[in-house]
Amino acid sequence: MDRKTLGFIAGKLVVLMTSVVAVISVISVIIYQAPVDPASLQFGQRMDSQALDAMRRENFLDQPYSIQLARYLEDLSPLQVLKSSDGRLAHYRYQTLWAGTDRLLILKRPWLRRSYSNGEPVSAMIGEALPATLLLGAAALLIAAIFGLALGMVAALFRDRWPDQLILSATTVLYSVPGYVAAILLALVFGYYLRGWTGLPLQGSVFGLDDFGNDDLQWNKLVLPSLALGLRPVAMIVQMTRSAMLEALSEPYARTASALGIVRMRILFVHAFPNALNPILTTFSGWMASLLTGAFFVEYVFNFRGLGDLTIQALSQFDVPVVLGCCVVTVTIFIAINTLADLAYRWADPRVRI
Repeated sequence: MDRKTLGFIAGKLVVLMTSVVAVISVISVIIYQAPVDPASLQFGQRMDSQALDAMRRENFLDQPYSIQLARYLEDLSPLQVLKSSDGRLAHYRYQTLWAGTDRLLILKRPWLRRSYSNGEPVSAMIGEALPATLLLGAAALLIAAIFGLALGMVAALFRDRWPDQLILSATTVLYSVPGYVAAILLALVFGYYLRGWTGLPLQGSVFGLDDFGNDDLQWNKLVLPSLALGLRPVAMIVQMTRSAMLEALSEPYARTASALGIVRMRILFVHAFPNALNPILTTFSGWMASLLTGAFFVEYVFNFRGLGDLTIQALSQFDVPVVLGCCVVTVTIFIAINTLADLAYRWADPRVRI
């Protein structure tokens, strides 16, 4: 890996840290300034003043907003200087790099705190929910890639003829349908009215239990959510593929190959497609990241136990650590995907420089 690539990745890490701080700051302002006491919500009717005060002190809810934000960013930081008597050390998984009289320099894993509603570590809750969302996003992107590239090439091949017009009309309709509307329609038609024929369940997570109580991967519960999530990307990828292929086919090398009598399908796949990859990769990278946020509503409709459903449940319960943890993970994945896409441009086209 050359120096420019390493510098590019380092710059992306700076962007990641800045974005995480910005997202946490904005969301924290909205949540902490709301006229709701998270500590009171956790204890409900069985409120005990001593337990309530202890929870507020533990989570710095008795401190000004600036102190709360600073303490949360400290919990996320891999390097931290703190007092040896700090109670947070009991929650950290760390290695001591330097020990003073009353201070420690530690290297640790980011601590996302514990849920207000059930007391579980937020990292464990996200770790349980994230694989389902990643699997859903990958399935939706695979559907979008297969149908989007195939239909986009067909549209370019039959430019201004009825297949092209039909595909463009269909994709325009698909792109105008929001993900949650598509989810409701698919659930109603194929998961309810036609369930006897399709055999597709209306709701449920892809990770379930079999008759013996063992973990079971239930693929049929992935079909409808991935279709609902992949319809809009299909439409966008079709239009971008068509546009990029038509531009590549209009280049002199494509016209020369056609004049030499090379088969049109060979021109399409061997000569034009590799040169049309960059704008297609741009569309892919944007939708790969957007699928994580778009999955929130789709997961809620299908009761799909993923990161989106976890975030919505946490918002409804005013579970601040879970909301912030989900946002941190989402931002991190979003920037990581865009970084990989930028590196993929260089692989797809050697003319591109970082």
